[in-house]
Amino acid sequence: MNLEEVAHLPVERFLFILTLILVGSKIFGEIAERIKQPAVLGELVAGVILGGSVLALVPAVSGEVGYNTFHLLAEVGVAILLFEIGLETDLGDLIKVGPTSAIVAVTGVTVPFALGYLAFVTFEKWGVIHFDPRLYTIIAITIGATLTATSVGITARVLSDLNRLHTGEAKIILGAAVIDDVLGLIILGVVSGLIESFEKGSGGTGVSFMEILTIVLKAFGFLFVSIFLGNLIGPRLFGFVDKLRVRGVLLLFAISFAFIYACLANLVGLAPIVGAFAAGLVLRKANQFRAIESSLKPVADFFTPIFFIMIGAAVNVTVFNPFVPANHGILMIAALLFVVAVIGKYVSGYSIFKKNINKSVVGIGMIPRGEVGLIFAQVGLNYKVFNSELFSAVTVMIMLTTFIAPPLLKMKFKDQDENNNNE
Repeated sequence: MNLEEVAHLPVERFLFILTLILVGSKIFGEIAERIKQPAVLGELVAGVILGGSVLALVPAVSGEVGYNTFHLLAEVGVAILLFEIGLETDLGDLIKVGPTSAIVAVTGVTVPFALGYLAFVTFEKWGVIHFDPRLYTIIAITIGATLTATSVGITARVLSDLNRLHTGEAKIILGAAVIDDVLGLIILGVVSGLIESFEKGSGGTGVSFMEILTIVLKAFGFLFVSIFLGNLIGPRLFGFVDKLRVRGVLLLFAISFAFIYACLANLVGLAPIVGAFAAGLVLRKANQFRAIESSLKPVADFFTPIFFIMIGAAVNVTVFNPFVPANHGILMIAALLFVVAVIGKYVSGYSIFKKNINKSVVGIGMIPRGEVGLIFAQVGLNYKVFNSELFSAVTVMIMLTTFIAPPLLKMKFKDQDENNNNE
């Protein structure tokens, strides 16, 4: 945030925009939940409506007055979101889910990545889209990475609403979705590192195997070292903090712990949210875990919607006007990415060799991309790998995958119940 921007963003304007973001996110989130959809979908729609291509009430493009300010608030929001996801992720559970969930997770990462990469390469060869040739490899990798995520939060919410958390399919889906989140964050670190390496390099088109290997080792090394050291230091630190009497001290130390981890991740060339996630994994083992998780929720409720609103605000809805010839290419990309996104996750359910498991249910449960996919898309936009048109196409693909999974799951479970009753 630069001083010039702050000088041109009056306090009353800042507070007005912030109010629109907070109130708008909750109103549209409520509407989404009332029609049996995740609240995050409503927040995205609110961002689209408040953004530059509709009402233009929220600064959505770099250079607009106030954009940097709200972009920084969104960065805080996404760090807190990943910290919260880390707190909800038990490393022990990841180990106990067994090979079935791991196979589903790996299939659900590799197949969509490969299909997304090939989809972009195909469009480029057909001449449907035109980008700087030096960026083709990076763009293809980033698109592939965006398709790898599965939203464990959205899937868990749907299964809970359908009262299906006790089923074998649900356990496999949730285990695989959690592993997907971890793999996704590793991939995010790799993608961010590749982009950084490209920007610092000579501008060549290739990405060497050694660069990828170095970044992968760096990502795994950071997670291993940070979690190992955190488990040594964390309990002692928060045991001391817990004895302090100042109001809110536990929460503020926990958030500061996450921010420090985010800074360290950034220093080693990884995305800051990888560090925030690692901090959550560490504090999951602290005796004060429940108190931290409970007190963090109001903070997350304040900051996290800002991230999703800013994501939605960056979507340029004008590119989806089919009557404009220039939009035809990007519409084709959006449609193909959606098909690829659905197929890539759906086939993961058929990697299961267990009997008495509905493979179709598992495949559908893996489809929603949700917040993790949005994080990938935002990284692509922030690094200028995605232009606004491609970012909009990717974001709509994520929203559609989030939208279709709940009704499909409901329908499949209904069919399953009817078949069981007939038997």
